[in-house]
Amino acid sequence: MTAEDRDTDPEVVSGEEGTVDVAVRRTVEAVWRMESARIVAGLARVVGDVGHAEDFAQDALVAALEQWSESGVPDNPGAWLATVARRKAIDRVRHRKLADRKHQEIGGELQATGSVEEPDERLGEPIEDEVLRLVFICCHPVLSTEARVALTLRLVGGLSTEEIARAFLVPSPTLGQRIARAKRTLREANIPFELPPQRDLPERLASVLEVIYLVFNEGYAATSGRDWIRPELCRDALRLGRVLAGLASHEPEVHGLVALMELQASRLSARVGPDGEAILLMDQDRARWDRLHIGRGIEALDRAQQLGGGFGPYALQAAIAACHARSASEDDTDWERIAALYDALSQLMPSPIVELNRAVAVGRAFGPDAGLELIARLEGEKSLERYHLLPAVRGDLLERAGRVQEARAAFALAASMTENERERAVLLKRARSVSA
Repeated sequence: MTAEDRDTDPEVVSGEEGTVDVAVRRTVEAVWRMESARIVAGLARVVGDVGHAEDFAQDALVAALEQWSESGVPDNPGAWLATVARRKAIDRVRHRKLADRKHQEIGGELQATGSVEEPDERLGEPIEDEVLRLVFICCHPVLSTEARVALTLRLVGGLSTEEIARAFLVPSPTLGQRIARAKRTLREANIPFELPPQRDLPERLASVLEVIYLVFNEGYAATSGRDWIRPELCRDALRLGRVLAGLASHEPEVHGLVALMELQASRLSARVGPDGEAILLMDQDRARWDRLHIGRGIEALDRAQQLGGGFGPYALQAAIAACHARSASEDDTDWERIAALYDALSQLMPSPIVELNRAVAVGRAFGPDAGLELIARLEGEKSLERYHLLPAVRGDLLERAGRVQEARAAFALAASMTENERERAVLLKRARSVSA
């Protein structure tokens, strides 16, 4: 790994005087979480490379850990980090003795910025535009989906490599290498630090939204491990979604995604019991659903509809979640409306997963046999061969139809297919509890 590919984290460092003060370290980490996207984005626009930009920002981070322990935290810590990062960039340019005129201009532009204690200079354009560019670069199609997720959480979300690795249950060195490769791929592909052209914007925005929702979903229903949910990932995804909604406020599907995440996040505390056991929707105490999240979700959904995006895929899913949020109980839920919304979603975004969810709604609205009829159409779907929720949904519908033995077998099969320990326990419990 070259110096350009290093992957430094905002962690404790030791200097001549010993380990950095814990309170200072926590302050630095909090400031970094809030300001890193702006700092990296501002530098990346100038130096033209997100990897180098993060190097300079990380150098400033180390300097803050060392100096703030002695001098105290400055009044404007974000501006301090931004200015020191620019100075580090100047030093790097000088050290490499870059003779190219463009690099000389970069050095001059960097040197012209304000002092440490002054508010952050925007280098001639709104910082919001720079951060939006950074979001699109992190989610560029030249990167794999896994790389997009890791790089977005790292550069836009301000998470450390260890935090991301822990959240996705992968070794930290593996995650660090993934981030380093992503930076190298962007560099070798010579991806410009700019917004995509208008003709490419819908596809590129869809990629950004997909990444954010993938992060949220891994927190909402972990695919593996011992935990049923990982709330920290949901919070990180929500934070990214809210940032994006502020940067691209005219895009209805951005608000649709925020609405969907807010509404689903409202159920998080009700999804687990005292010992961490999983609690399914039908068994949740709806009094524990977070009304603040629900209110924010409804507001974001209204905003999406006002912008003319009430029928985008995320807004439609948010509308389905809103039906649940507005219902006092499962029996009180407007399942016919949910089934209709899934009909619309299946036409807009046809997929086996959407059809599986539609089968649930149809089974609730029009009886289990109607749902089982839809399930039968999915039996030969190759993409669902190892998808545990297919037999789980079938088991639920069979139980409702009074087909006890078949239901038990379906739940047992679903339990054998999931990699999440909490979900396996729930499915096995359902298999045991099925009664005529």
